[in-house]
Amino acid sequence: MSYPGYPPTGYPPFPGYPPAGQESSFPPPGQYPYPSGFPPMGGGAYPQVPSSAYPGAGGYPAPGGYPAPGGYPGAPQPGGAPSYPGGQGFGVPPGGAGFSGYPQPPSQSYGGGPTQVPLPGGFPGGQYPGGQAPYPSQPAAMTQGTQGTVRPAANFDAMRDAEILRKAMKGFGTDEQAIVDVVANRSNDQRQKIKAAFKTMYGKDLMKDLKSELSGNMEELILALFMPSTYYDAWSLRNAMQGAGTQERVLIEILCTRTNQEIREIVRCYQSEFGRDLEKDIRSDTSGHFERLLVSMCQGNRDENQSVNHQMAQEDAQRLYQAGEGKLGTDESCFNMILATRSFPQLKATMEAYSRMANRDLLSSVGREFSGYIESGLKAILQCALNRPAFFAERLYYSMKGAGTDDSTLIRIVVTRSEIDLVQIKQMFTQMYQKTLGSMISSDTSGDYRRLLLAIVGQ
Repeated sequence: MSYPGYPPTGYPPFPGYPPAGQESSFPPPGQYPYPSGFPPMGGGAYPQVPSSAYPGAGGYPAPGGYPAPGGYPGAPQPGGAPSYPGGQGFGVPPGGAGFSGYPQPPSQSYGGGPTQVPLPGGFPGGQYPGGQAPYPSQPAAMTQGTQGTVRPAANFDAMRDAEILRKAMKGFGTDEQAIVDVVANRSNDQRQKIKAAFKTMYGKDLMKDLKSELSGNMEELILALFMPSTYYDAWSLRNAMQGAGTQERVLIEILCTRTNQEIREIVRCYQSEFGRDLEKDIRSDTSGHFERLLVSMCQGNRDENQSVNHQMAQEDAQRLYQAGEGKLGTDESCFNMILATRSFPQLKATMEAYSRMANRDLLSSVGREFSGYIESGLKAILQCALNRPAFFAERLYYSMKGAGTDDSTLIRIVVTRSEIDLVQIKQMFTQMYQKTLGSMISSDTSGDYRRLLLAIVGQ
């Protein structure tokens, strides 16, 4: 089925917005409080959205009080996956139709170190046609780079910290607040030094001591924070495949979002720590096209050249169309080949070329051509190409939405992104769901577990 009028050609602009001559200062000065010292965002108006953009449940609420019903469903709605509105996106050569489905930061620095904080884009006042706000997109003029909420402590003294932890666990009861204060304010690297100092000073294993003092979610969170980050990823993968059943979403979340270097280190660590071959475990725990995608991912061989070849993007878009929408049935291996080998910036350009060529976007085509875990895996790769923080913001939201909390996912994302891009994830979360990540964690968790999570998230 095709979506009428997609991508939009001539929607009327929002009445009187942006004000003539003020396109560059967008949103209007004073509408959003910026931390001082940040460059104002440039980049013209926001994409307009076709009224038919979202079949089934509505899209993502946009900031500024447009509560749209529903949210981005994890599973496709009856009638196919939600289409992401297209239209003139940011960061597109003038005149070219853009891909504005998923919120897009500019060029992301993949796995890069902390730099300046980009600010989330705000939406202009005025209703969206059809009352639906698009999945937020960000102006290209945002400063590059990402930032974690946890930074190394200044004047760090591993022995002093080890002593504080020892005192917190000695005698009756445990002084959880003391543990929270130390753990939340040290980088992962510093926590490793505290572990080593503890063993040197007391001849005991800090992890074992913590395990005996804590329980439940608090225990899982503290132990996650004390694992070296590569080991934690490897441990999460092992855990996801151990015992009966496999937690495929964990495999997707880790293998489809990490950089080549991170994946290669995970594979090595998995072998050295668990004496097992990650690829073999994946083969025995998954099957079919999903298995092939994950095996491709664990090679850690994606092209990481940050420059974009527009000619290739055009050709890849053509091939993907002919492998899916353009034929009866689906040529899965073509999707696997392109999505597993191309760099993330290249994939973003391919998605833009695809929505210009096919009059619908690649995410919704994947939703129509695939189902189950292979669909989730391919979408995760595309969503990371568009905006990695938005992918994690969405995972966090669904870990807490509805009855019960998927604590393992909540812990895993907060811990693994805390030194990489949690600042951006929080911004995207607010932009997409009208509430802060901290407020949702507060209402979904309790006790010391809540205190420590909020300390890491920086609330």
